[in-house]
Amino acid sequence: MLFGHGDDYFNSQAEVKINFSSNVWHGANLEKLKEHLNTQFDKLSRYPEPDAATLKRLLARRHEVSEENVVMTNGSVSAFYLLAQAWRGASSLIAVPSFSEYEDACRLHEHTISFFSTGDDLQEVSFEGYDFCWMCNPNNPDGRMIHRSELLALIAANRKTMFIIDQAYVAFTTEELLKPSDVKNNPNLIIIQSISKAYNIPGLRVGYIIASQEITERVNKYLIPWSINVFAIEASKYILIHPAQFTLPVRKWQRETAEFIYQLNKLDGIEVLPTATTFFLVRLKTGVAADLKEWLLANYGILIRDASNFRGLDETYFRVSTQTGDENMQLVEALHEWLDQQK
Repeated sequence: MLFGHGDDYFNSQAEVKINFSSNVWHGANLEKLKEHLNTQFDKLSRYPEPDAATLKRLLARRHEVSEENVVMTNGSVSAFYLLAQAWRGASSLIAVPSFSEYEDACRLHEHTISFFSTGDDLQEVSFEGYDFCWMCNPNNPDGRMIHRSELLALIAANRKTMFIIDQAYVAFTTEELLKPSDVKNNPNLIIIQSISKAYNIPGLRVGYIIASQEITERVNKYLIPWSINVFAIEASKYILIHPAQFTLPVRKWQRETAEFIYQLNKLDGIEVLPTATTFFLVRLKTGVAADLKEWLLANYGILIRDASNFRGLDETYFRVSTQTGDENMQLVEALHEWLDQQK
């Protein structure tokens, strides 16, 4: 396990006033959800459903797939480990830089691992001899995105390789991504999605696998009963039943991201990498991200994501997720001060 994921709020030695480090929708209003969960408190004294069946049913209906195509997991990370375990000893090709848990899960379950760059032309990448290809789309940490049509063509052209596509950030872009129903015509496609990111409930840990019945039946053999707690089930069901209460204004958030990047680009000493989402990478031309992170937290209570532990990146990279306009400007001004001190 790598203790370096996006939100290390729990590990901060100083008060965190503004958290740019976690890729979740910061503006979710959870008051009605909180009221609902209070009414469900008595369920705490009973075991939850072994496989979160009622939640699975709702998701299957929403995504126009069969319940047999869905496996509920304790966050999307558990899905990666289940898949790696179900095909222990397989050969895996992983796109990098990307989420470290693909590699960690594969290493734990003794996969043979190779890597290719997320910046490579996919038509030039050879998938021959690989059981799995792991990709994040939109990609974490850089926000790169591959269009649905391009991915479907790639999957169709390489039927002997199973493509595990992590779509945890599907709600953070207006571009067309894979549809869960795409698994019907693509037996070598596995989609991972998360409920927590778009609704700001990462602490409840709810993710799911969508794949052919043949794949889900094999994964279910390794599924730990009661792995989704009762509050996570009830919160997720409430969100799915009341979508109007949890609308994510992605176009507005993207406009705020564009303005944020515009302001950051005025600063000498940094490079902002292109993104298709509401989070992005920044490269320092002077200094290192770990020092900047420590300084921002100590002086302004601002937390950023040091991205140096992503395979393929170095100590000069950090990642931020767009917050409110005022909060974004506080980071811009603080970063300007820090860069001046580096001269």
